[in-house]
Amino acid sequence: MGHTLSSAAQWTSAEEGGHGKLEFSPFNEVLLKEMIDFVEAISAKGSNESRYVFKHPLVWITEIKPSEFPANYKNKGSEMVSNAVDKNGRPLLVMKLKGLLWEISVRCFEQLDVVIKSAESKKLLEARHCLEANPDPVTSILGNRFATVAKDDHAIYRITHELSEFERSHSEAGLSERKIAINILFQIKALDDALMLKAIKTISGEIKLSPEEVDRSFNVLTKFCGQNPRLCVLKSLSWLEPYTYVFKNGCRAPFWRQLNGDISYLIARPHDGEPISITASTHGYFVNGGMDSGTKVLDFDKRSAYYKDLRTLLRKENAHFDSIIENEAIFSTGEPKADDASGTSSVIATPIASTVKLVDATIADSVVRLSPGDRADTPPAMTERLRAILSGEEAARKVGKKPPKKVTKIEGVEPEREKAHKKKPKKTAGAKKKLYSDESSSDGPDDNDEGDKCIDKFEMPSDYWLIQKYMKFIKGGNPSATTFALCALMDLDLTHDSTQLGIRDVGGVELLINLLESKDLRCQIGSLHVLKKISENCAIRQFITDLGGIQIMVRLLRCQDSELKCLAAETIAHVAQFKRARRIVRRNNGICNLIALLDIGHDRSLSRAEELEQARCGALAIFSCCKSRTNKTVMRRAGIIPILGKLLWQSDPETLIPVVGILHECAQELIYLVSIRTEGMLGNILKHLKEEKSIALQTVCASALFVCAREKETRVIIRQLGGLKHLVDIVAAAKDKKLIEEAAGAIWKCAISEENCKDLHKLSAVTHLVKILNIQPEEPEEVLVNVVGALGEMAKVKVNSKEIRQANGIPALVNLLKKTNTSILVNASKAVGYCAEDFENMVLINKLDGVALIWSLLKNKNEEVQASAARALCPCIQNAQDSGEMVRSFIGGLEFVVRLLKSNNSNVLASACAVIASIALDEENLAVLTDHGVVPMLARLVCANIERERRHLCEAIANCCSWSDNRTQFGKEDAVRPLVRYLKTADEEVLCSCTRALYELSKDPDNCITMHDVDVVKRMLELVASRNKVIQISAAGCISNIRRLALANENYYYQRYYQQH
Repeated sequence: MGHTLSSAAQWTSAEEGGHGKLEFSPFNEVLLKEMIDFVEAISAKGSNESRYVFKHPLVWITEIKPSEFPANYKNKGSEMVSNAVDKNGRPLLVMKLKGLLWEISVRCFEQLDVVIKSAESKKLLEARHCLEANPDPVTSILGNRFATVAKDDHAIYRITHELSEFERSHSEAGLSERKIAINILFQIKALDDALMLKAIKTISGEIKLSPEEVDRSFNVLTKFCGQNPRLCVLKSLSWLEPYTYVFKNGCRAPFWRQLNGDISYLIARPHDGEPISITASTHGYFVNGGMDSGTKVLDFDKRSAYYKDLRTLLRKENAHFDSIIENEAIFSTGEPKADDASGTSSVIATPIASTVKLVDATIADSVVRLSPGDRADTPPAMTERLRAILSGEEAARKVGKKPPKKVTKIEGVEPEREKAHKKKPKKTAGAKKKLYSDESSSDGPDDNDEGDKCIDKFEMPSDYWLIQKYMKFIKGGNPSATTFALCALMDLDLTHDSTQLGIRDVGGVELLINLLESKDLRCQIGSLHVLKKISENCAIRQFITDLGGIQIMVRLLRCQDSELKCLAAETIAHVAQFKRARRIVRRNNGICNLIALLDIGHDRSLSRAEELEQARCGALAIFSCCKSRTNKTVMRRAGIIPILGKLLWQSDPETLIPVVGILHECAQELIYLVSIRTEGMLGNILKHLKEEKSIALQTVCASALFVCAREKETRVIIRQLGGLKHLVDIVAAAKDKKLIEEAAGAIWKCAISEENCKDLHKLSAVTHLVKILNIQPEEPEEVLVNVVGALGEMAKVKVNSKEIRQANGIPALVNLLKKTNTSILVNASKAVGYCAEDFENMVLINKLDGVALIWSLLKNKNEEVQASAARALCPCIQNAQDSGEMVRSFIGGLEFVVRLLKSNNSNVLASACAVIASIALDEENLAVLTDHGVVPMLARLVCANIERERRHLCEAIANCCSWSDNRTQFGKEDAVRPLVRYLKTADEEVLCSCTRALYELSKDPDNCITMHDVDVVKRMLELVASRNKVIQISAAGCISNIRRLALANENYYYQRYYQQH
């Protein structure tokens, strides 16, 4: 029973051991409606079947609320029951509150009908929830012996036999329940048969794609792709990397996706939009979620409806493709033209639109399989044309046509044969790989194609053919022969693309993974040696994951042999470079097994060298896995932190490099950062940084300090342990660019603390960093980013800013403002801004056109660059000799500054307000700013919640009040009331700016009235007692203005009173 639900209904795949869900498809909707009608029909009869009590209740999470049921149900708050009960007194309907949702339990058809009527417009949704929670409802209704089975179902015959036997030995009264059950059984069987017939009709009408049909459609459309948007339907159409390997069944999808019907994945790049990622499945074509640019993992979820062919999908998703297909007039067409007496004709041009339209007919021909009579009715010319399109010139020759001698090129569409006969370039490894992928996807036997294949394979390196021989021994030999073959395979260059390709193409990866499950230790070790090398290839990494190789290698981590565990860990380190692989390692308890390898000193059967090798391999694997936040949490709970601290006491660089790398990766989490500081690991990291055993170890130690130094307490410890001296010595003497980059980055973060800046000045760090800047053409941009960042932080101390000028660093910093790297621009503008706080530095910056360059950065599209440039302009304007004239000399500069107030970035807004506050000190510039509408734009920002933005906003408002009627305008824009709320802040700088702004605004009578209404006087009286003189003066001035207005008002009323009396 229930075969329609189990076989014909369209279910999604089950995840995490749960049930699947019914898809939102037309057939499923018909199925749900039929079942609702079935329940309503049984209940409408009022027969014994409607009151038959189910063997097990149907339970599901409902969308209906208790208030939507009839009034005769007992509502007990968190539970509702029906008045109707069974013979044991149990309610036939129960609703219970589970968390925030209601769970309903129904035990007869009569109560099911009540649920359906209460659902009203949500009938289908409620039926869907019920069937998803009870995928085999017949079992719940009639009992377990009526469960749906895959083989022949003899339940009806069995129950009939039991009924006849029962009838002989029992009275008529005892037969009633069994007769009702068999009656319901027959009705369900009739419904099941009717639904199954509908399902067969629906399924038989669907077109099922095959890999050959997908390849054929792909080959047709690729002929009409090119760079000319007028004549070409697409820029390009290609198989989606890395899913280009063709399996024996013709599919390119990984095995675990083939179970869901996926055949292959394509990427279409149109002329007028973003690339379209497409899945070809047995049900049709649909748009998937696309490849994640960061993780390089494909989102397989369906984002569109199914389409019967590729052309229909592309027409629906891309307007340009649709217009090209529809508009045939843009292509030059013509009749065949006779070239000689023999009648050989040449094609002038082919209408691309009509060509592509024939693809559907071709696919339909291959699916429906026309009968011989139907084929006889097909026009010969059309048959020949179809074959010529799908199979090229060779198919045309087979039907008796000679290939055309002359072909007029269509611009942007190059004939495939002409490409093949062009002079072939010298092949590289990548070209060979692509070439062999193309040949493996060939559709059928084509003589010319076979010749091309022979030439291509002949040009493959000799190692490619040796691999095939070795794989035969591995597959068919005994353990000794397999071991010898694996050793011979190791002698090849397994890092070369062609070698890795050869192992994959002959099914070597599957063989190697199967060997991991053998009981022969030599075969397992040899297999892991090969897998470790070839897993450096991205495509093979994903292939190993698809074949379940990670689970096997995780199990090997628990074996007794030390070498086997080391090789398994190293291979996991190579494979776990993407998200899905790391997740598989975690779910198979691989993290804990790898951490066990790090814990040295417990296994007395191992030598010291073997323990360190285990720790090194385990650290490599954990370093690959710790890029996931979830994995970091699992590692911490497994106790990795003290184990890493213990390993830092070792002296072997090969072991220490991955260990410090793990600390560098995990230090991005605050809990790890605190643990590194409190566990005393910083001392060991600095010790290894000082030792010159390995440049790689010094580099990773400096990188770890770069991440850790973002915490204030860590910066103090680095200074106390003498870490600053080690870092400066590396910058001064090291030749390795990567080491200089990481050391400069660590200095940058350490320089955030003012005490560290003073120590760095004593160590002449500025001089050494400026030397690096003065050889810019030889330095990579990554080095320049960290060097300029360090100089920018140190320039906050005036002594360092003077030293930058004396070391000839300002010209180098100004020159960096011409770069395009956003990180360099942010750090360089910040450094120039701090240097501009010194008057002599500002003269030099202005002479080098540094201010103009910073002003031009305000137009940069990157918001961080805009904010940094705006902050740098403030000291430049304040310390310039004639700042007003200098600002006006930048044409359109003031308008652009005002336009920055429209930004949504809080840093940009704060910096823009700071610039406006500096510019508004000049009266002429303030007049221009007012004309550009600065007042209403500042008034809109008064609801800001960021302290830094509030401070600069208040400064800008205070300075803008000195022109014309700007004070009155601020009041009309309702900017006064929100400013009063700023007085509650604990930030003294914000409080100082706010009191200044309110003092300036209080010079307008209407603003004084507004301030008095919001009770500003009480808070101002408290601020008069502040130790800050600016706050004192501003608060007193504000109170004075409000009081003067009140006295003037009182005098006015007294005068009127005396005049009247």
